[in-house]
Amino acid sequence: MVRYGIIGLGMMGHEHLRNIALLDGAVIGALSDPNADMRDSALALTNTLFGSQPPCFEDHRELIASGLCDVFVVVSPNHTHHAIMADLMICGLPVLCEKPIGISQDECADMLDWQKESGTTVWVAMEYRYMPPVQRLLDDVNGGRIGKIVQVSIREHRFPFLEKVGAWNRFNANTGGTLVEKCCHFFDLMRLITQSNPVRLFASGGVDVNHLDERYGSQTPDIVDNAFVIVDFENGTRAMLDLCMFDEASNWQEIVSASGPMGTISACIPGPSRFSVDGKERTAEIHFSDRATKTETHELIEVDHAILAAGDHHGSTFYQHQRFQKMVMEGGEPEVSLRDGAIAVIVGAAAEESIQTGVAIDLRHRIRELSDPHK
Repeated sequence: MVRYGIIGLGMMGHEHLRNIALLDGAVIGALSDPNADMRDSALALTNTLFGSQPPCFEDHRELIASGLCDVFVVVSPNHTHHAIMADLMICGLPVLCEKPIGISQDECADMLDWQKESGTTVWVAMEYRYMPPVQRLLDDVNGGRIGKIVQVSIREHRFPFLEKVGAWNRFNANTGGTLVEKCCHFFDLMRLITQSNPVRLFASGGVDVNHLDERYGSQTPDIVDNAFVIVDFENGTRAMLDLCMFDEASNWQEIVSASGPMGTISACIPGPSRFSVDGKERTAEIHFSDRATKTETHELIEVDHAILAAGDHHGSTFYQHQRFQKMVMEGGEPEVSLRDGAIAVIVGAAAEESIQTGVAIDLRHRIRELSDPHK
């Protein structure tokens, strides 16, 4: 049995608990969160899922010191990852850390330094890689169905950010900005699909619709709610992100497309069922536009309903946990490395900078500095 220690028991922490419960050979060794309500809610859920309640700590350092865990899952707010990872990476046990791994390049560089010293295995939780329709798109692209990739397009039109404890997700200082917090997923997918590193980007975005009337003491939310980001890659491909955080009625929450000389393949992914009009799950689709025949075909991508019901990410959290557990039990390297997670943060932070400055950002030296962060 693999004993999991869950650090952070908010909405996403609950999703991890539900998905770990679907694994064979997995138990919850311990839980931690500084918020008493979150601890109580997670304990009740753990009792329902596993038939028992594990020790639950206020401080993650107590969880680490307990010796009750074989692996750790970090699901705390973004701005706490740096301090928590500093404590975890001296333990030498595998860590699955939610995205973004940090909120700045400096934080990511620190973690890479700590990993060099400790050798700790860190898997960055980029769930979107493991959505079944995205996995199918990757298989088709890598199999040559569209020929050499020329363009990648990712469109996310969705609901606004949800309420979190202390409203931490309303402020760039806590999240790194929307294009780090939310969109590091998409910059990671762009690298995965193109099999290349980004070299420059230009972004335009704003705070135009969401959270405008919210006040937290003297603070007003400053996270962007819409943006376009264009990214050029080393191998000549280019990609674009189209983000709108006030389009709950969109038929597809995400559309991930890759185009080449033979056609275009798109993974069309619905949003979580609890936000749909009828509260029901909808089936993802793969669309293929064949340039030779000038036809478009649609194929349904079915996912087990028990897996869909365990989270808001179209089954991906479960499939990610399956592969993480396999690595823990059999050995091997993380599929999403700490460096992968760091590059996604660098791209997101550069996109936020581009919005603020109105200029294109060269990414090459920033990525090179990951190998020698203090040069």
